[in-house]
Order: sequence, then C-alpha cells, then structure tokens
Amino acid sequence: MSTAVASSLAPEVPISDLDPYADEVLSNPYPYYAKLRDLGPVVWLDRYQVYALARHDEIHAVLSDPHNFCSSAGVGLANFHTEEPWRKPSIILEADPPAHSGIRKVVARILSPANISKLRPTFEAEADKLVDRVLAKGHFDAASEFCEAYPLKVFADAVGLPAEGRENLLPYGDMVFNGFGPINERFSKRLESSSGAVQWINNICRRENLSENGLGAQLYAAADAGELTQDEAGMLVRTLLSAGLDTTVFTLCNALVSFAQNPDQYAILRSNPALARQSVEEVIRYEPTFHSFYRTTAKRVEIAGVAMDTSQKIVVFIGSANRDPRRWENPDKFDITRRATGNLGFGTGIHGCAGQMMARLEGDILLSALARKMKSIELTGEPVQHYNNTVRGYTSIPVSTTTN
Repeated sequence: MSTAVASSLAPEVPISDLDPYADEVLSNPYPYYAKLRDLGPVVWLDRYQVYALARHDEIHAVLSDPHNFCSSAGVGLANFHTEEPWRKPSIILEADPPAHSGIRKVVARILSPANISKLRPTFEAEADKLVDRVLAKGHFDAASEFCEAYPLKVFADAVGLPAEGRENLLPYGDMVFNGFGPINERFSKRLESSSGAVQWINNICRRENLSENGLGAQLYAAADAGELTQDEAGMLVRTLLSAGLDTTVFTLCNALVSFAQNPDQYAILRSNPALARQSVEEVIRYEPTFHSFYRTTAKRVEIAGVAMDTSQKIVVFIGSANRDPRRWENPDKFDITRRATGNLGFGTGIHGCAGQMMARLEGDILLSALARKMKSIELTGEPVQHYNNTVRGYTSIPVSTTTN
C-alpha cells in the first residue's frame, strides 16, 4: 500500500498521522484512542497504510467474522500472504478454518474450565504463600516479586516446565508480542537480545523435557491419539508459553496499579473478596493487557460503509473498544462493581484467547488472597511502564502494604 491508496480513499474516510507505537502514545494511549473514535468508525493510519478501528461495535464485528477478516495473514502488521514471516506463524492464532478448527478443539479441551479447575487447590496454596511472603517484607516491587513471581511458578508448573531456565520465558514473550507491531527499534533490540531465550524455548518444548502430567504432556498425548502431529504438539506448547504468561503477568500488574490508584475500589474488594473474579474482568476492560491486533481482508468487504480491497490490513484497537462510551457508561472510571463481561480484552470469536480461563483463574485466586490478607496497597514511587508494541504493563511497581 502506498500514497496511491491514501489518495483513492473514499472522502468519508478520515486520515490520521498517529503512530500508535510511539512512546508518548504507549505511555497513555487513551486520549489518542478517543480522538480516533471521534474521527469516525474507520480511520486511515497514513504512517502504516492500514485501516484502523477504535470503536467497540466495529471491532467486535471484525473479530467475530473470520471468513471476511482472516488471521492466516498474521495478526500483526506484516502480511504473511505477501511477505516472508520473520517467524513461523502460530498454528492456532494465525490459522483460518478449517485448518484452525481441529487444533482449536484440542487446545480448548485442555484449557477448558473443567480441566484447569483441577489446578485451583495448588494455585490457592501458592497464592497464600506468596501473599504471606510479600506481607512479611512490607515494602517490595509488586511487578517482579509478585505479578511475575506467581505465574512463573504456578503456570510454568502447570505446563510442566523444569524450574531451571524460567527467566527466559518473559523475554521470549516480549519478543513475540513486539513482533505483532512494526519492525521498529523496540522490536529489533528485543530480537537481538533474545537468541538465548529462543534456543531455550525450542529445547524445553520437547516432550522429554516436560513433566508427565502437565498441560504440555496433554498436548503430546493428543498427538499420540492422532489429533495432532508431534510437531504441532511442540508448537502448541511454545504458543502456551508466549500467550499464557506475559499476558497474565501484565494483567496482574495492571490490577495492582489500578487498585493502588483507586483505594476506594480496593476497600470494596476487601469488604467482599468474592468480587475478585468480577474485579479481574473490570481490570481487563479498564486497563487491558492487549491493546491492538490485526486482521486482513480475505475478500472485498465493507465496514461502516467503507469498501476495502482484498488483502488489506486492519488494526483493531482493543484498548479503545474497552473504553468506548458508546458501549460503556463512565468508561474511564475503574469500578469493580461494574458488569464488565463482554469486554474485548481477550478478543472474541473463534480466535478469542484460548487461555483466558487460565488467566482469569490466576487473577481470581491472587486478588482474593490479597483481599483476605492485605489491608492496603500503597505506591511508594512511580510505576515503571514496560514498553511493547502490543501489550501494556509494568517492569516495576514499588509498593508498601499493611496486614489485617
């Protein structure tokens, strides 16, 4: 796509020079999202030659229609139908029906509520131990010592990873999610520094390196049953490790910061820890981890009256949809009494996040343990944001706490 495309746009399509990957936008994207929403249901981002959707209804419609808006061309800016992918495409996230359907069925079964609910007792015990440990310290970095520590323990154990080498998991995921945006300096630096992490990931996803009863072993058992190939099982273990860790870490980070900045909401949670599950949903709406994804037109289509040619990239700003006043009342208010179901934090449709039940389980358990044991959460310094092309969270959250 070039300037010729921009010049041929219908007159009703507004053009924006916004760079959604610039540091100043990533620092606080919400005012920029509001401007995009106000421009119209479809906006042309001239810098990247893509259409952008920032309103809830249009984004929901695109994510719910895999036949017209495909994923096999990649869910990032690069078009895998016309460009050489810099990595192997995900066989679940970047596949279309019918190829997607059988693999998704296997993953959905392994990550089903019934299967992962068996993990609850272990997850609860680990949450209690972690909360007690940080409470004993009084002052700690909630990002590294809490929000990272919990999934790196419980989720990695659930997959069946050995304890050694887990420090490679977050750099690997950071590389993957940076790759959904442009090949900018942020991505290049992470790619350069992640060769060791990639090598470790490729090795650890082999069957012989996983425990016998974990989620990874269950994927290989599905291969034994003929539902997958052995190679596909290994690729899906790798997908679990990128999609199921960084996102949960950042969701927990965003929860801690949201509660620290809104002590009235933490007081509500403390008065009723059963609201932990509902609180997770509001965190995902109010401060989602994922902020953007791409789809590609599979044929000539129309969105909100705008005609688009085949193989056109479209960026959907999930973080904007979750703050759209057309869908949410007082969208910029963090309110854990809100019924935030229907938010797009995990996507929707056949490509909605397969691991979302796992993320919700971890968040529910950890926030519940906090509410039962921790009287207050106070920031003792400015949280340090983690900059990534696709996901949003923190690398440091200095806090102090008090016990009941």
